[in-house]
Amino acid sequence: MREVLAGQSSVEDLLRQRTIANEQFFTAEAARIAELCRLLAERFGGGGRLFASGSSAQDRSDARHVAVEFVHPVIVGKRALPARALSPAELKLLAEPGDAAIVFGSQDSVAGARAAGCLTIAFEPGPAEWIFEPPTDDPFVRQELIETLYHVLWELVHVFFEQAGRAGRDGGSSSFLYPFLSDRVHDPEVVLADVRDSVLLKAREIGALRERTLGEGRSELEGAAAVLGERLDAGGTLLAFGNGGSATDAMDVVADFRAAPQGWPSRRALDLTDDPAILTALANDIGARALYSRQVIAYGRPGDVALALSTSGGSANIIEALEEARRRGMATIACIGYDGGRVAAEGLADHLVITPSEHIPRIQEAQASAYHVLRELVR
Repeated sequence: MREVLAGQSSVEDLLRQRTIANEQFFTAEAARIAELCRLLAERFGGGGRLFASGSSAQDRSDARHVAVEFVHPVIVGKRALPARALSPAELKLLAEPGDAAIVFGSQDSVAGARAAGCLTIAFEPGPAEWIFEPPTDDPFVRQELIETLYHVLWELVHVFFEQAGRAGRDGGSSSFLYPFLSDRVHDPEVVLADVRDSVLLKAREIGALRERTLGEGRSELEGAAAVLGERLDAGGTLLAFGNGGSATDAMDVVADFRAAPQGWPSRRALDLTDDPAILTALANDIGARALYSRQVIAYGRPGDVALALSTSGGSANIIEALEEARRRGMATIACIGYDGGRVAAEGLADHLVITPSEHIPRIQEAQASAYHVLRELVR
């Protein structure tokens, strides 16, 4: 069994850092987040678009995560909103008055977006109008807090679209998104206060879910880290995959293994969600079920490791890829939401970290903590 490196933090220490930072950040920023939701709703209502941009591989994964969440809402009945991930150069070219831009990492492209009339959002000091700086220097914890923030923006921007229509009735099947809202929607200040309270509630939810995920999954994470570290040390490769927001998480995992922002040694990792030509060819000619299993056939070798990221644990392409990985002598790791789905029921992962929730944004946020802790344990 591979030993923990000297000076390496325990899962308990890593969780404690996240719990403290999460509480500090959202307590300080809840009111501003509520106001930003209102301003974004005004931009969307006026025909504006949301552009997300980043320069590093990790930043680009966040930009793509923003785009998929706004364009493809996971809550039935929520409207699709125009969002797109762009490079800094594309942002400069395409930004127009009335748009909004959320910039990850370097703010080199912010000045141009502001000059074009965009509402600008960023997470470190610079020229953006709205800066939300997490209260920690740990790049993994910063990313997790920022992911929760942009998920909350997506969830709560819809309040301001719906406030007029909500008078005299409840929120129906999506009311859990807005647990503090009532029929007092005609008062803008009341709505802002309710949205602020909802931000705080969601921050408490992710804090509790992160504690369950890392606490109950501690032994699975430690076991996965031991196997993954041994195989990488022996020349193996990590193959990561997922769908939608989980595909952007796979991008982030691979970026962190190849070039961790902490400066740790580079590790062999391959993102199976990365090549649109391969993905569209497989989807068109065979079907979406084969998206990852065919790539496992092409790239997977005995001694490699497959890492599946899924909120449901039931996606056919995830199941088939894990099955194929097993046939090829690969170790299998999975981060799954709900109760573990088919991955858990069919025993398809050697190491399974379950995030026990049915709320997809919170699942993805807790899974980000899990795979960041995995990377930290491997170093």
